[in-house]
Amino acid sequence: MQVPFDLNSYVRVLKLASTPSWNEFSQIAKIAGAGILLVGIIGFAIFVMMNFVPGGP
Repeated sequence: MQVPFDLNSYVRVLKLASTPSWNEFSQIAKIAGAGILLVGIIGFAIFVMMNFVPGGP
């Protein structure tokens, strides 16, 4: 796979990109934080099951 080195395409993408509004940013931050929290809770539950539930390793 060859990566094109056309500078115009990169400039076009940067021109289309815009800074998100505060509402957009806060919504994305809340969703990302909830996802991180969910993964942490699942990992902690697995840790507890493996170490404290009888029959574990």
